[in-house]
Amino acid sequence: MSRLGKLPIILPEGTQAKVENDFIIVKGPKGELKQKLHKLIKVDIDDKEARVKVANPEDKRERALWGLYRSLINNMAIGVNEGFEKKLEIIGVGYKASISGDKVLLNMGYSHPVIYDLPSGIAAKVEGNIITINGIDKYLVGDVAAQIKKVRKPEPYKGKGIKYVGEVIKRKAGKTAAKGK
Repeated sequence: MSRLGKLPIILPEGTQAKVENDFIIVKGPKGELKQKLHKLIKVDIDDKEARVKVANPEDKRERALWGLYRSLINNMAIGVNEGFEKKLEIIGVGYKASISGDKVLLNMGYSHPVIYDLPSGIAAKVEGNIITINGIDKYLVGDVAAQIKKVRKPEPYKGKGIKYVGEVIKRKAGKTAAKGK
């Protein structure tokens, strides 16, 4: 039995979930999310909770899908109520970011500024050297943060680049000058 899959998904006040044509749709105060269901997965929805079920809980593949879809639907319920956010930190002299409409403009030491177009449903703001990415889809928020980080990954000698807030960069010692004899 999947320990995670058998837990109920609590639907907060003002959140609605329904299954239509092999899709689960979750609506809440912040928006609506849609996820295609696998053919082995069934979802039972009550007023306050949803439960994910599989036909054969002894099958390894079905147990894996059971836990996966329970987590996906739970993230949808959290996203349409609270939303998700990722924070990126820019480290380096002259490195900066700004927001222009639905674009993030990154000056990261290249000969040209890097422009990243934000997908619909994602909002970003810049405060000093911190970029905050917000949205209701957990996957999309994480993906956008990873794409922005990829513009200039932190290097191991001085730590310059874009990193997640709280991420620890493993530092390397630089070369040392030859010592006199």
